[in-house]
Amino acid sequence: MASYLPIEDYAIIGDLHTVALVGKNGSIDWCCFPRFDAPSVFAALLDHNKGGFFRIAPHARPDIRCTQLYLSETNVLLTRFADSDGVGEITDFMPVKQEKQEKLPQQIVRSVAVIHGSLTFELLCCPAFNYARDAHKVEITEEGAVFQGMDQHLGLSSPVPLTRTENGGVRAIFTLHAGQGVHFMLESDGEILSPLNEEAYQTLFQQTLNFWRHWIGQCRYHGRWREMVQRSALALKLLTYQPTGAIVAAPTMGLPECIGGERNWDYRYTWLRDAAFTLDSLLNLGFTEEAEAFMQWLDARCHKQDEQKAFQIVYKIDGGCDLPETNLSHLEGYKQSQPVRLGNAAAKQEQLGIYGEVMDAVYIFNRYSTISYDLWENLCQLLEWLNKHWQDPDDSIWEVRGGAQRFVFSRLMSWVAFDRAVRVARERGLPAPIDEWTQASARIYREIMTKGWNEQKQSFIQHYGSDALDASVLLMGQIRFTGAREPRMRSTIAAIQRELSTGALVYRYKPQGAAKDGLKGNEGTFAACGFWLAEALVRSGQIEQGRLHLEKMLSYSNHVGLYAEEIGPAGEALGNYPQAFTHLSLIIACRNVDQALNEGGIKA
Repeated sequence: MASYLPIEDYAIIGDLHTVALVGKNGSIDWCCFPRFDAPSVFAALLDHNKGGFFRIAPHARPDIRCTQLYLSETNVLLTRFADSDGVGEITDFMPVKQEKQEKLPQQIVRSVAVIHGSLTFELLCCPAFNYARDAHKVEITEEGAVFQGMDQHLGLSSPVPLTRTENGGVRAIFTLHAGQGVHFMLESDGEILSPLNEEAYQTLFQQTLNFWRHWIGQCRYHGRWREMVQRSALALKLLTYQPTGAIVAAPTMGLPECIGGERNWDYRYTWLRDAAFTLDSLLNLGFTEEAEAFMQWLDARCHKQDEQKAFQIVYKIDGGCDLPETNLSHLEGYKQSQPVRLGNAAAKQEQLGIYGEVMDAVYIFNRYSTISYDLWENLCQLLEWLNKHWQDPDDSIWEVRGGAQRFVFSRLMSWVAFDRAVRVARERGLPAPIDEWTQASARIYREIMTKGWNEQKQSFIQHYGSDALDASVLLMGQIRFTGAREPRMRSTIAAIQRELSTGALVYRYKPQGAAKDGLKGNEGTFAACGFWLAEALVRSGQIEQGRLHLEKMLSYSNHVGLYAEEIGPAGEALGNYPQAFTHLSLIIACRNVDQALNEGGIKA
């Protein structure tokens, strides 16, 4: 297990179709071509022996000091190696193709330079196609190497001679002195271009820098914690699939929520749960083009309805519905955490909260741009379905596998669905059964206040008849269900602090306590919930406490400002990485806490 880097020791580079995870040791240990949910070509993250990797690092210098950072306001990565003999740097990036360049191959550019002294580097490029299930052939030429798989090919252009390795890879050892540099390029179509000369490299490098700096230059956020907000925005842009506007929950699969446990999911898809968070963040930061693209993707999902189930909770990035879940049993899993799941069976679950999340997203977008009449008609049909089914048991936001319950959060978001629909109808003068929706929201509200409240716990609970707490109810204030200083909300916040929090970190629920989820083992604290608690504290009037909580949460990012889904007891990253939901929650919390500090509270 010592061969696996900590999850938090990775950064990501990408081209708005896919990403690569680059470790502080100079190794690319995860990458899928040509898109996020395609089979992997490098997967050492899930099996260090046969998963495949592309590593460039000082040769035979295991103790050399390593640091990693992004060039300012970009997703261009710099990995630095330094000791008394020399200082070397690897610059990694993926050029972002413009619309007219869509048919061009995807590229990973890796430039190696020595700044001081001399260093000898070793290059090892060992792909493993189709999640390390397909064999491939290697052809070495004067320009580099071609890796020919059954359905995929990769081409590596190299300015230094390459030799074959026993595991179907190539190797090179080369020494650079101060002022010298070499450039390598991996291409997705198997063609070998001539090695990059300095002029060609500088053109790609400057174009990539300019793309990212121009993009982040649109950001309208200028408040406290600006650097963290901008880094989160840059990470979210990397998780965006440009052809459709969909944002993946995370670019990885199979990373464990508990080392050695079974909570290892495939997150390379788009969840409707994240819709309102996504549009709220993008529009408030000023990224209207991305918000419009995501809304178009969401609009298309609203037009594809099933009589038995109006929505699916998660979709492929191209809108596809088929996500069968299987286990890649030939992979040992990150630090032997099995099973390694491919696909996600949550797509077949029922999650009533998504109707509220979609309607909240529409409500947010409606304040920016008028929605179409066709979309409105489809939303009315969805709400008609929901009015008949909101009382049904479901699997709720956390997609538990312990059986359906009447979850409070699902009812909460059902209330949001009708509340936001009434608001949109009135603001736009759209035809709608407003009285019916108003009555539905009132029924749901009263039911939550009676059946969703536990008098003994003095807290809203996870589901009716339970005494288990659930951090998802922290969102009650943010979605305007409760007033800013509602006594029950204040009491719930205190209960969650007592039972679910450890310092700044917050568990979403306790799976081995009263909140059974049908899975073995524990999990880490849920990073997004920590940001929810910070904002909830501020909304309840505890502004300084909320600020301190937020700043502690910000301290748990990794060395380049990224977060996984969960955080372990020692601050280690757990679960898929980086996770969009966490970064969306960070953006919203920073914005709202900053506003509270400026104005003495959050506006209702």
